[in-house]
Amino acid sequence: MAKRQKIDIAVIMATAISLFVLLIVPVDNSAKLIPYIAVYLLIGYEILFKAGRNILSGEIFDENFLMSIATIGAFAIAEYPEAVSVMLFYRVGEFFQDYVLDKSRKSISDLVDIKQDYANVEVNGELIKKDPHNIKVGDIIYVKPGERIPLDGVVIEGSSSLDASALTGESMPKDVSKGDSVLSGCINLSGLLTVKVEKPYTDSTASKILELVEYASAKKARTEKFITRFARIYTPVVVFAAAFLAVLPPLLIQDASFKDWIHRALIFLVVSCPCALVISIPLGFFGGIGRASKRGILVKGGNYLENMAMVDTMVFDKTGTLTEGTFEVTQIVPRNSTKEELLRVSAHAEGFSNHPIAESIIKVYGKEPDTRKVRNVEEIAGHGIKALLDGELILVGNDKLMEKHGIKYDRVDKIGTVVHAAKGSVYLGYIVISDKIKIDTKGAVESLKREGVHNLVMLTGDSERTAVHVAKEVGIRKVYSSLLPQDKVSIVEKLLAEMGKKKTLVFVGDGMNDAPVLMRADVGIAMGALGSDSAIEAADIVIMDDKPSKIPEAVQIAKKTVRIVKQNITIALFVKILVLLLGAFGFANMWAAVFADVGVSIITILNAVRIYKGY
Repeated sequence: MAKRQKIDIAVIMATAISLFVLLIVPVDNSAKLIPYIAVYLLIGYEILFKAGRNILSGEIFDENFLMSIATIGAFAIAEYPEAVSVMLFYRVGEFFQDYVLDKSRKSISDLVDIKQDYANVEVNGELIKKDPHNIKVGDIIYVKPGERIPLDGVVIEGSSSLDASALTGESMPKDVSKGDSVLSGCINLSGLLTVKVEKPYTDSTASKILELVEYASAKKARTEKFITRFARIYTPVVVFAAAFLAVLPPLLIQDASFKDWIHRALIFLVVSCPCALVISIPLGFFGGIGRASKRGILVKGGNYLENMAMVDTMVFDKTGTLTEGTFEVTQIVPRNSTKEELLRVSAHAEGFSNHPIAESIIKVYGKEPDTRKVRNVEEIAGHGIKALLDGELILVGNDKLMEKHGIKYDRVDKIGTVVHAAKGSVYLGYIVISDKIKIDTKGAVESLKREGVHNLVMLTGDSERTAVHVAKEVGIRKVYSSLLPQDKVSIVEKLLAEMGKKKTLVFVGDGMNDAPVLMRADVGIAMGALGSDSAIEAADIVIMDDKPSKIPEAVQIAKKTVRIVKQNITIALFVKILVLLLGAFGFANMWAAVFADVGVSIITILNAVRIYKGY
C-alpha cells in the first residue's frame, strides 16, 4: 500500500476514535467546541486547503468548496458532531474512490508495461546493460530468456518462442528463428536471441503503443464532455439554490426557523457534489480502453468507443482484412511469349514493389530481379506498373492498364487477381494470383450481425467475379469491385450521406493503402497492424493481430462501456435528485446526504470497473 494511503488510514482512524470519545463524554456540546474544531481540522484540513486554493485561482464551485461550506455551516448552527461526521465520511469515501481509481490505473499500466528498461549489448566479450534510447539502428543486442525485447529488429542468431500477449491479447506463443522479425514488448520465453536492431527506440512498436495509450484519455467522448460542461453549470446553480433555501422560507413562512432551513440547505449542498458523475464517467471509458487493450485492440480515445457503440454501417477492404493477403500464383498463361519470358518481365516490373502480389510473382520467378536493367518505373494507382526494361517499354497490371495503352489482351473470368503483361505493343499473357479467406472471417461477420450491424459492405480493386465470390463466402451482400483508391473514399462519402445522425460508419482496412478512407470514416480500424507504422498513425482503433473476430469483440466492448456509463449517469442523477428533494422538504438528514454523494460515487466507480474486468 502506498505511503499516502497509509497516512489517510491513520488520519481516518484517529478522527473516528476522537469523535467516538467526544460523543460518549457526558458534557454539553458547547463545552466540546474546541476539541470538535481540533478533530475537524485533523480530518478536514486537506479539503479546506484545496477549497481555499481553488477560490484564489478562480475555481470556486467544486466538491471541496461544497463540503467546506456545508460543514462550516453545521458548526455555525452548533451541529458539531454532524459537521465532523460528514467530513469524516466524505474522507472515507474519497479514500475508497482513490483506492479503486489507483487499482484501475495500475491494472492498465501493468497491461501496457511492455517497455524494457535496458538492452543487452556485448562490450569486450561481456554483456552489459544499456539504455534502449542509446541503441542505434544496425546495433546488435542480445535478449535472454524471460526478458522483454527492447527494440524492433530481426533475429540473426538463435531460436525461441515469444509471448506477444501484451501486444495481441493472444496467449499462444510464437516461434521465431534466424531471419524472423521480432517486435519490442514481446517476452522471450526460451532460447537466447541475437537481434539486429531495425528501428530506433522512439519508433519501436512498444514505444508507439505506450504513447498512444498515454494520450488516449485526451480524446474524450461526447458524454464525458457533456458531463464536464454539466458540472460547471450544475454546481453553482445548486449553491445558489441552497442559499435561497436557507434564506427565503424563513422570511416567507410564518414560524419557520432559520436554523432548520439552514440545516436543509447544508444537506442540499452535500448532496449536490457531482463526484459520482465527474469521476465514474471518465473511468468508464478508461476501463473500456483498458479492456480492449487487454484483448489486443488498441483504442485511441473514449470518443471512438462511443462512436463504435453506435455503428450502423461497417465497410471492409477485402485484401488483408477479410482475406489472408498472402498471395500465391495459381496459373501462368503465356500468349505471344514463353512462360519464362512472361515471368521475367512481370518480376522485373514488380521488383521495386513490396506489395504481396509483387512478392508472389518474384517468388515464382525464383531469383532476384536485376533492377539495374529497369528504368523510369511508374506505378499507376489502380492500374499497375509502367517501366523500361533493357530500354523497352513494359506494362504489368490489370485490364485498365492494358485498355489505357491499347493492348489487345485476354479477358479472363477467373477467381483471383489477374495480372497482364505486355512488352512494347505485344501482349505476353497473364498470371492468376489467388488469396485465401481468413479462417475466422465468416464467424466475425455472423457475430457482427448478431450485434445488430446488418449493413455490411465490401470494397475491393479486384474483379467483380472475385469480389462476389469472396462476399458470398463470408456472408456480405453489398459489394463494390474494380475500385481505384479514390473510389473507396467516394463510396464511403455516399454511405455516410445516407445514414442517420445518431449512427456511425466504421471502415476496416489493412492499413497499407487505406489511410484516406480510415481517416474519413467515423471510426477507422486497421487490421493486422502489428508493427505497421502507417496503420497505427492513420487508424482510430488498431487490431494488433490479424483476426477479424476481434472486430465484433471491439463492438461488444464499446456497447458495454456506453451501457455502463449510462447506468452510472442514471443512478447518480436519480439518487441525487431524490435526496435533494427530500432534504429540501425536511425528510432527509446529513447521513442520507453523505450516501447520495460518497455512497453513490463508490457504487458508480465499482460499476465502471466492471468494464475492465469484463463482467
